[in-house]
Amino acid sequence: MVIMLIGNKSDLESHRDVKREEGEAFAREHGLIFMETSAKTACNVEEAFINTAKEIYRKIQQGLFDVHNEANDWGSSHPFCNV
Repeated sequence: MVIMLIGNKSDLESHRDVKREEGEAFAREHGLIFMETSAKTACNVEEAFINTAKEIYRKIQQGLFDVHNEANDWGSSHPFCNV
């Protein structure tokens, strides 16, 4: 599983509740990817999706994800496939 911790509203530096260093440390401690984004300025929004996809691909290449395992295949029996 790939989990990314996103700090949002990075454009509002003066209203910050959590320091960037705190977010980075928490992410590192829990094995998460960390980024800060701003939907208002679009800063790092696309990059967050790209970095998540890259990490998934890296794990597939390392053999950590078995994309051919039927147990991992959602298939048509998964509830979200019938939406």
